[in-house]
Parts: sequence; C-alpha cells; structure tokens
Amino acid sequence: MDVKTFTRLAISSVIAIFVFAGASTIANAQRGRQDRAQRQEQRQERREARPRPQRDAALRQRQVQQQRQQQQRLERGNQQRRAEQRRDGQRVQQRRSQDRQVQQRRQQEQLRNQRNQQERQSQQRRQQEQWRNQRQGQSQQRQQGQWRNQQRNQQRNQQNVARQRENERRHQQRLNHYRRESQRRQQLARQRQVLLQQQRRLAQLRFQQRYLQRLHQDQLRLQNWRYDYYGPYNYRYSRGGAYYQTSPYGAEMLRQAINLGYEEGYRAGMADREDGWTFSYQDSIAYQDGTFGYSGYYVDLSEYRYYFREGFRRGYEDGYYGRFQYGRNVGGSYSILDVILQGILNLGIF
Repeated sequence: MDVKTFTRLAISSVIAIFVFAGASTIANAQRGRQDRAQRQEQRQERREARPRPQRDAALRQRQVQQQRQQQQRLERGNQQRRAEQRRDGQRVQQRRSQDRQVQQRRQQEQLRNQRNQQERQSQQRRQQEQWRNQRQGQSQQRQQGQWRNQQRNQQRNQQNVARQRENERRHQQRLNHYRRESQRRQQLARQRQVLLQQQRRLAQLRFQQRYLQRLHQDQLRLQNWRYDYYGPYNYRYSRGGAYYQTSPYGAEMLRQAINLGYEEGYRAGMADREDGWTFSYQDSIAYQDGTFGYSGYYVDLSEYRYYFREGFRRGYEDGYYGRFQYGRNVGGSYSILDVILQGILNLGIF
C-alpha cells in the first residue's frame, strides 16, 4: 500500500468519526426536548387530577389575595389624595401668609413714607427758621463788622499819622547823623589822599577820587528826592541772631546797599591788585565810609552801612583775585549774586 492510499483512508476515517459524533449530539438534543415536554404534561395531569376541594381553596385564596391587593391599592390612593389635600392646604396657607406679609410690608412702607415726609417737612421748617436766623445774624454781623471796620480805619489812620511823624523825626535824626559823617569823611579823604600819594598807589587813588565824585553826585540827587510812605512793616531780616522789621522800601534799600557795596568793593580790589598792594579791604575809604546810596529814609545809617560793607568785602575779594565767586559782570556793571544776597540778608515776608 502506498502513501497516498493510506492518507485517503485516514482522512475518510476522521470524517466518518465527526459525522457519527454530530449525529449522536443531535439525537441527544431531541431526546432531551421530548423528555421535558413529557414532564410538563405529567405535572399538568397531576394538577388536573387534584381533588375539587383543593382547587376551590386555591381559587378562594387567590381571590382573597386579589381583594387584599385591591384594598391596598385603594388605601394607597386614599393616602395619596389625603397627602395631596394636605399639600394643597399648606400651599393655600403659604399664599395667605405671603399675602399677609406683602400687605404688612406695604403698610410699613406707607408708614415710612409718611414719617419721611413729616421729617422732610419738619427739616424744611427748621432750615427756613435757621435761614431767617442766619439772615438776621448776618445783618447784625454786617452792621457790627462795618462798625469794627470804621474803628479799625480810624485806628489805622491814627497809627499812620503817628508813624509818619515818627518817620519824619527819625529821618531828621538820620540826616543829622549823615551830615556829621559827611564832615568826618571829608577829613578822612584828605588824609588818605596824602597817604596814597606817598605810597604811590595811583590806582587806589583814582578809585578814591571816583568814589568821592560819585558820592557827591548822589548827595545832589538826594536833595531833590521826596519821601512817601507806602506799605506796612511786613518784611523781616536777621542779623547777629536777632530779627528786625522793615517796610518794602526798607527791604529794597538794604538790597541796594549790598549791591552797591559789592560793586565798589570789586573796583577797590582791582585797584589794589593793579598797584600790587596787599589784600586789605578795610583800608579802602569806601569801606570805611559805607554811605554811598543812602537816602536817610526807611533804615538807619548803621544798618545800611553794615550791609554795604558785607557786599563790599565780597566784591573786594572777587576784584582782588580777578574772579566772580560772589557776583557777576553785566555790561561793565558788577552786582552780587541773588543767592549770596539772600544768604546775607535772610529777608522774608511775614
């Protein structure tokens, strides 16, 4: 027997085995269904074969159960209706309660509006009363203010007259002092002229002659100058730890003293530098005199002379060393810096 024949036989055997097994399985399934059907028929026959009293009892029991279930359904329905009625009653009560609350709020709002209106009316009456009282008080205050203003004006006029007389008296004293200083200055100028000629300080001699000439011209100008008093003593300046008061014209006079002192000091310093002389600003006639630009009004001569010398000392230093530490040159005219002037004078309005 060859291999192919053997293979065919083996395959045919396997197929036959599978076919037989499948047929057996189908036959077993059919027998199982037949057995179940027979058992059901037997149970049905046994039930039908029961005695009649048992069937009647079972029927009555089912009827009782059905009646009990129907009663339970009716009871549940009644309970649901009662619960719904209770909920309806609660909703009705809630609506009534809400209606009462709304009505109460409306009444309260009306009461508040009435009270607010009454308060506004009362407040308006009080304001009107206050306005009337204020108008009456303002009228009285205006009358009193007018009377006080009249009194102050009279006092101010009296004070102005007294101040005018005091200023005139002080001016006369200043003029007398200035005349005495003028005589002393003339004697000093003659002595210094001789001394400068002996020392061959020609530049300083020319400066002295120029200073005396400008001083003479300034005196001629002041002879035709008229004094008028304007403004209160509302300026304050400090010197030596003490404060002094002056008018706006007095403040301007002190500023002028510092500026004129600086200019004359600068020219005196240049003259000593040109002569090759030692640093000595106190030796200058302008420093010793210190009256150039003084009018005799607003401030005392001692005050004017102090600030003239303060400006002179700084100007002499700049002129001697050929610099501008304290001042500036504007078109050939020398003036002190504003910040330096304010630092010297410490002037302010109060």
